[in-house]
Amino acid sequence: MPTKKKAAPAVKSGPTVKTRKKEPVILVTNDDGVTAPGIQNLVEAVRGLGKVVVVAPDKPQSGMGHAITIGSPLRLSPVSVYEGIEAYQCTGTPVACVKLAVDKVLHRQPDICVSGINHGANHSINVIYSGTMSAAMEAAIESIPSIGFSLLDYSIEADFTAARAYARRITELVLAQKFDKHLLLNVNIPRLPLEEIRGMKVCRQAYAKYEEDFIERKDPHNRMYYWLTGEFQNFDKGKDTDVWALENGYVSVVPVQFDLTNYVLKSKLEKSWK
Repeated sequence: MPTKKKAAPAVKSGPTVKTRKKEPVILVTNDDGVTAPGIQNLVEAVRGLGKVVVVAPDKPQSGMGHAITIGSPLRLSPVSVYEGIEAYQCTGTPVACVKLAVDKVLHRQPDICVSGINHGANHSINVIYSGTMSAAMEAAIESIPSIGFSLLDYSIEADFTAARAYARRITELVLAQKFDKHLLLNVNIPRLPLEEIRGMKVCRQAYAKYEEDFIERKDPHNRMYYWLTGEFQNFDKGKDTDVWALENGYVSVVPVQFDLTNYVLKSKLEKSWK
């Protein structure tokens, strides 16, 4: 008896092979130095989301703001710090690190720049002074969507578990959506266990500043010098600010811009100053 032939498998319409999406390039930088615990945790947070390249200062550069290195030569050297990840240390400022990364390391714009994770707050007025945020801002100026991450813990033994989780989540969100090419986010994570964080709040920058003082001292040669100190003062009672969010257990996300034009005042002056 002849054997029954099996029916030929149905041919599916459409392509049989999926087109693979181009892997994004992720630039990682900071202001605390290439071996700081914060950047180590940031690298682990974004590992696997794309091709990760690290370019960071060779030493701490906190409080540098948007300073650039112009009075001394810049040196860039590879370092073996992160397994399977290309990394370099730079003698320049955080901003210089981003400039060199784009021009001499990547030879192209990365798809995203992430900076941090900073030890200590960069909320409110701190964004002006922060080397972490200035590195991210420099990337945004160069049309690279960027995020600065900070953890409200100054300890060298800080627990980065929650910061690492939110850094990955927010980076994924930015990579998955089409944003303005100048996107710049200032993200602060409270000093809390991951399970105690109440979520994320998109906020505005609080009106706050440091009440500063200069402690006057004399060195061993009897010459006067001064040591800057200060206490953070929040003058903003709004519940839509980054300071409020952090005090109430939320991760704060503040969209930042580098255009400092006061458009309200500009409109007024245009009418009265002729």
